[in-house]
Amino acid sequence: EIARRGHEVGNHSATHPDMAGLSQDQIRKELTVTGDRIESLTGVKPTVFRPPFGSYSNQLIDVCAECGYQVIQWSVDSLDWKDISADQIIDRVVGGVEPGSIVLFHNNANYVEEYLPAILEKLQAEGYEIVPVGQLIYHENYHIDHTGKQIPDTGVR
Repeated sequence: EIARRGHEVGNHSATHPDMAGLSQDQIRKELTVTGDRIESLTGVKPTVFRPPFGSYSNQLIDVCAECGYQVIQWSVDSLDWKDISADQIIDRVVGGVEPGSIVLFHNNANYVEEYLPAILEKLQAEGYEIVPVGQLIYHENYHIDHTGKQIPDTGVR
């Protein structure tokens, strides 16, 4: 249904492990099982991967690239996975977003039906355009810093 409505569907692993602690073969299996399932359901192979817990390593990034994925992280954590109110989530996200931000949300969080429409409305009123993460990230000529942020390459690191 998400894909049918035109949204990008990314990979998040098959079993939600700490990806930084896995072998290359285990990483490939996590990516393949879920990626193949997403493709069979949507007709589209996912190209972005968000590691569970935000846990990643150089090995993970390399294996993901070999498998056709770009690793993404978030810059604003909504904290919707904690026991906080919808108003706290709204204030946190709206106050933390800046151009290019990637916000971490969970589809099964408490109050999602309340806070998500309010956040989208407020951000759009401030002039933000909400786009799929695949349109927001760099696809070439970049490197990833120690925080997981993409940095465009300018020839000097």
